[in-house]
Amino acid sequence: MSDVATYLRLVKFGHSVFALPFALAAAWLASGGVPSLRVLALVVVCAVAARTAAMAFNRLVDRGIDAENPRTSGRELPAGDVSTRGAGLLVLVSSAAFVGAAFALNALCGWLSLPVLVVLFGYSYTKRFTWLTHAVLGLSLAIAPLGAWLAVTGSVSSGFQAPLLLALAVLVWVAGFDLIYACQDFEFDRAHALHSVPARFGVPRALSTSRVLHALFAVLLVGFGISAGLGGFWYGAVLVALALLVWQHGIVSPKDLSRVNLAFFTLNGWVSVLLFIGLVLDVSLRGGGA
Repeated sequence: MSDVATYLRLVKFGHSVFALPFALAAAWLASGGVPSLRVLALVVVCAVAARTAAMAFNRLVDRGIDAENPRTSGRELPAGDVSTRGAGLLVLVSSAAFVGAAFALNALCGWLSLPVLVVLFGYSYTKRFTWLTHAVLGLSLAIAPLGAWLAVTGSVSSGFQAPLLLALAVLVWVAGFDLIYACQDFEFDRAHALHSVPARFGVPRALSTSRVLHALFAVLLVGFGISAGLGGFWYGAVLVALALLVWQHGIVSPKDLSRVNLAFFTLNGWVSVLLFIGLVLDVSLRGGGA
């Protein structure tokens, strides 16, 4: 059990809460209610397995960088708690589970799972050559609602505009909070020729860019709600989620980054869960649907 806990820490398993609720929301919307248990289970397997594979791969690729960074030197690979062989095996098993579950959903999802893995693994290299790395991370998570929609429909149907808007919302939301998280390492990144917005433009500009992205997130959530025909429950959840984002930006400043972890994990986890609950209530009780 201690080994299992170590591997769960390696991939930050709890961070699955970021993308999974949006994947489930897209599946709910595409189904017009509760998806079949089979589809629901396979969507969860795909979301969790894909993220696990991506995180384990990231830890493998970055183990040398993590060892040099005082903030990350205690992570499982640099500390020797997990071997490179063990992490590599986790990547292979998780990738196989993702591809297998995607093919079990339908052929389209199965074949698309292969380029999806390319995007997920490619993200780990982006900070070596571009400060747009935050956008690539956003894209990696934005794939989840698109995949869940295709898992239910099996095709790019006429209602695809709604999940596309949700995916764009996820992209800018993730990029925005990753900008905040990256502020912790701006000095280390500059010293080691690693690329990020904080390292390239400074912490104040990174935080202001994050606020702009989260304002765009709000616009896209409204656009998604209109496109999907959602009502009061959805927009109520959006208002609460935006209040949490305002709080997030209020507790982090260029002079005080001590509460980045609260802003990064706890508040953003609540944002995704609240939006999922709002959509489920709207679809179930108001008969909303794409």
